[in-house]
Amino acid sequence: MSDDITKDWLGEPSDAMRPDPMRAVRDHGKPVLPKRFYRETGFREGEGGFRLTLDGRPANTPARNPLAVPSRVLAERLAAEWAAQGANIDPSAMPLTRLINTAVDGVAPRMGAVAEDLWPYAGTDLVAYRAASPERLVAAQAAAWDPVLDWAREALGARLILSEGVIHVEQPEATVAALRRAVSAIDDPFRLAALHTLTTLSGSLLIALAVLRGRLTADEAWDAAHVDETYQAAVWGADADAEARLAHRRREFEAAAQVAALAG
Repeated sequence: MSDDITKDWLGEPSDAMRPDPMRAVRDHGKPVLPKRFYRETGFREGEGGFRLTLDGRPANTPARNPLAVPSRVLAERLAAEWAAQGANIDPSAMPLTRLINTAVDGVAPRMGAVAEDLWPYAGTDLVAYRAASPERLVAAQAAAWDPVLDWAREALGARLILSEGVIHVEQPEATVAALRRAVSAIDDPFRLAALHTLTTLSGSLLIALAVLRGRLTADEAWDAAHVDETYQAAVWGADADAEARLAHRRREFEAAAQVAALAG
């Protein structure tokens, strides 16, 4: 039996492993989840960090790299996520695992390209675009975003120009350069993967950097990034589908905040 339990789980490429479109139709489009194949989860410390173990055997990422993280606490959270799975393994309920897989398989080999992918946010940050009315929303945005702007100016040397509505505003070259330097200075693939997720889910590089550097908690950052949605829900009422989508995105956001805090 292989020492790599993830290999046994994933199997080898074959016709049997290919998606069956007719099966998806029969199951009403629901994905077929793999059966849980392990009883106990844990981790083992080694040269590459703390590696997830399933029934005592080392686990790998989808690209067959060691599924290992740099800190014991993060390894405990990872093992707990696997332990929480029921009779089937549901990847949608494993945001921490998915982000760690991304960090190991996708980010580590291409740190520079991932950093560059975030650079455009330096010129289009959410917190720079303000509502002109109503007064309640204007006040809510100011309360949530002005402290982030103050922090960015003091900690990063980035001074943003504000705009009303969706009219694009060109940010100073020095500001864009400062934010790009902040991103490019990250030399850890787990923290860079976390920053990428935080940024894309919030629409704000400043909010994401504030989480990465400990200026904002995950809850504070999420609330700041969703001031507009909170206002709209208060005025028009909550939409069940929208709330479900936000709840899923929030789990992804919180997982990224965990990795940002614990990877270092």
